[in-house]
Amino acid sequence: MLYVLETKTREVKDLSGIWRFKVDWKGKGLEEGWYGSPLRDTIPMPVPSSYNDVTQDPKVRDHVGTVWYEREFVVPSSWKDKRVFVRVGAAAHRAIVFVNGRKAVEHEGGFLPFEAEVTDLLKFGDENRITIAVDNTLSWDILPPGEVRWLSDPMHPEGYKVLEYYFDFYNYSGIHRPVKVYAVPREYVKDISVTTRVFGRDGLIEYEVNLEGEGDVVVTVWDGELKVAETSGTRGLIALKDTKLWEPGNPNLYLFRVDLFSHGELVDTYPLPVGVREVRVEGDKFLINGKPFYFKGFGKHEDSDIRGKGLDHVINVKDFNLLKWIGANSFRTSHYPYAEEILYLADLYGMAVIEEAPAVGMNDFQGRRKIFGEKVNEKTLEHHLKVMEEMISRDKNHPCVVMWSVANEPASYEEGARAYFEKVVRRTKELDPTRPVTVVESSGYHETKIGDLVDVTCVNRYYSWYTDCGDLDLVEYQLERDLRGWYERFRKPVILTEFGADSVVGFHRDPPVMFTEEYQKELVERYTRVLDRLNFVVGEHVWNFADFSTKQAVHRVLGNRKGVFTRQRQPKLVAHFLKERWHRIPNFWEK
Repeated sequence: MLYVLETKTREVKDLSGIWRFKVDWKGKGLEEGWYGSPLRDTIPMPVPSSYNDVTQDPKVRDHVGTVWYEREFVVPSSWKDKRVFVRVGAAAHRAIVFVNGRKAVEHEGGFLPFEAEVTDLLKFGDENRITIAVDNTLSWDILPPGEVRWLSDPMHPEGYKVLEYYFDFYNYSGIHRPVKVYAVPREYVKDISVTTRVFGRDGLIEYEVNLEGEGDVVVTVWDGELKVAETSGTRGLIALKDTKLWEPGNPNLYLFRVDLFSHGELVDTYPLPVGVREVRVEGDKFLINGKPFYFKGFGKHEDSDIRGKGLDHVINVKDFNLLKWIGANSFRTSHYPYAEEILYLADLYGMAVIEEAPAVGMNDFQGRRKIFGEKVNEKTLEHHLKVMEEMISRDKNHPCVVMWSVANEPASYEEGARAYFEKVVRRTKELDPTRPVTVVESSGYHETKIGDLVDVTCVNRYYSWYTDCGDLDLVEYQLERDLRGWYERFRKPVILTEFGADSVVGFHRDPPVMFTEEYQKELVERYTRVLDRLNFVVGEHVWNFADFSTKQAVHRVLGNRKGVFTRQRQPKLVAHFLKERWHRIPNFWEK
């Protein structure tokens, strides 16, 4: 799936702005046909954004169910001879799009784009109405999973519903990424797939172009204003001599341009940034361009004040500047695919990305029930496989994406997890054999049923935080024993993908105690001492980049406070320790 771009042959209308918004309190909107005429009794709502924190009404913030968005847009007469599509960047978690009262497309999954051709639904040279119903209800049929519980109370004769979920971030809802209407020629470039390989100083680009219709394809590769290669055909190989490779800290990008001709005339063109690089796992090393790479960075979230998970270019660029400032070279898209715009920034800034599916919360940490024996079902698996297909289809061409993570902290100790993840990992490798695959584990190395399925062992650990609270002296012994156990059993490179402690800015105590900035710094420092002793460890991702919102709980004070930066992107004490440490550690070391 190609990112929506305006080119010499393509036009785009970005519908970001203020939409009309209405909460469907009784869930009757679809049944009553609200899409058939303009919505009444609406309030203004920005798109993209999460709607939860925009109003002053806690009932809107905590609503479980459907909300409606609507606005008008004009389709120019000049588009009459083109094919026109509507594309929604992401809507959490189920959405139905109507154009002029007729259904255009529906989609399940809150973190990936979906689109539909709407040429036959439009009025050209006139105003059109787009209506989108978005439902934030979670179930075990989609990812991330959850469930609605109905509670009865004398004050509520009809009962009231509570949304239960087992992931530790707020279930922000709404249209989180831009809605775009775009026009392409009748015959156009539908998709491009690019893979690259490295041979010493030379690079190889293998490509395949998927067309709608017929025509002659010409491919050119540009280094700035200099054309360095040209070929023709819908598939082929392009060899580049003395290639400027893409890698963290050295993010060289070529422009790969596809031109489609019909009877000698240009009918469509699409430019794709391409980074030539190769990723593989060899023994206990993670190699980028044949060199051992060490991951320095964070688990992150798409999360900021008021906007929630809504795309915000200011926040995103600020975050990348902070990543560079602190010496990070990577991050994980915990716990869902991030906006395409973030991956383009990662390509540009030279940040390696572990991209993760929204399979989070597939665990019951209280141990009251089986997940893979009672909750996960065939529909869950079917949806999970579809998510992997959609995610890889969208992001397969990004050089920054160096590994796929198919889940975070599943109940991998359960017998049923084996058969489930065998299918997910196998399908992921079929879709993309060029990148390693992992599952981020919270289970013990002795109890996991899936550790041998992956290429890299990724482990989350919170010694002296969730266990042995406040006892920092146990950290090094417990962590080293644990990580050695993972390596000795599976003989794969290890990344510590989560570790950290909550701290509230301005809380200080010496000797350190929990929730102070000193405790957070001391805990992180002791973890890193262990990592420096273990040659098979190939990375450290601190949890978390910045404080973020969660559902309300007695152990969450205005959200999760494990951020190295505040939610407003200001550094805590630990940030300065990491800055000094990570600028000393090179991205690569010699074999």
